[in-house]
Amino acid sequence: MAVVTCGSVVKLLNTRHNVRLHSHDVRYGSGSGQQSVTGVTSVDDSNSYWRIRGKTATVCERGTPIKCGQPIRLTHINTGRNLHSHHFTSPLSGNQEVSAFGEEGEGDYLDDWTVLCNGPYWVRDGEVRFKHSSTDVLLSVTGEQYGRPISGQKEVHGMAQPSQNNYWKAMEGIFMKPSELLRAEAHHVEL
Repeated sequence: MAVVTCGSVVKLLNTRHNVRLHSHDVRYGSGSGQQSVTGVTSVDDSNSYWRIRGKTATVCERGTPIKCGQPIRLTHINTGRNLHSHHFTSPLSGNQEVSAFGEEGEGDYLDDWTVLCNGPYWVRDGEVRFKHSSTDVLLSVTGEQYGRPISGQKEVHGMAQPSQNNYWKAMEGIFMKPSELLRAEAHHVEL
């Protein structure tokens, strides 16, 4: 059974709405004004890659399996900002805003998300939820769609209640296996 590990770079699929978690250097025009996070249907967009890291101010060694109930950070590969939430209202649904925050992978404690899953570890083909460690909302998509300049992209936000809208699955990416640790160090992997 393949587990998801620290240091892996993955795309995360919202299984209800079939969109991948996405970010890009486009800021919200309301709320925090931080970098927007959306859901996209495109499979091959490089702005949908996220690196799995330890929670703020910790190091999770590359190849370490992620436990169910473990807090993590998701760092957007192309912009270096972390998946983030806080008490701002999301622009379309009026739920809690989810943004990308920080510089070069360093933000604050509002970047921490707890992985909710069944069993001891986050397994690659399993569905998981991400619960914001500070505000307890679940990373969700309910289908609201943006117009310009990001036409067709879906709003990603935080919701208090569990539902089918907050299940995610690890899809494409580079998965670090514990046995590959030394090889990965010797041959730096570029996306």
